[in-house]
Amino acid sequence: MLDLREMVDQWRKIFTLASKPEKGDFMTTLKLSLLGMAIVGGIAFIIRVIFYAFLFPQIAG
Repeated sequence: MLDLREMVDQWRKIFTLASKPEKGDFMTTLKLSLLGMAIVGGIAFIIRVIFYAFLFPQIAG
């Protein structure tokens, strides 16, 4: 188990090595993340529509 000083030293090394991403890299990551959330949300919506259409047809209309 690491003591507090060793842990802080490791964090300091990580922060000194880390760099801010370029705008293009950031935008690509952002677009992929939003696309993934949209796909998961779309799948959840489709499952919900199917669930209500077949299990509760009187609620669906």
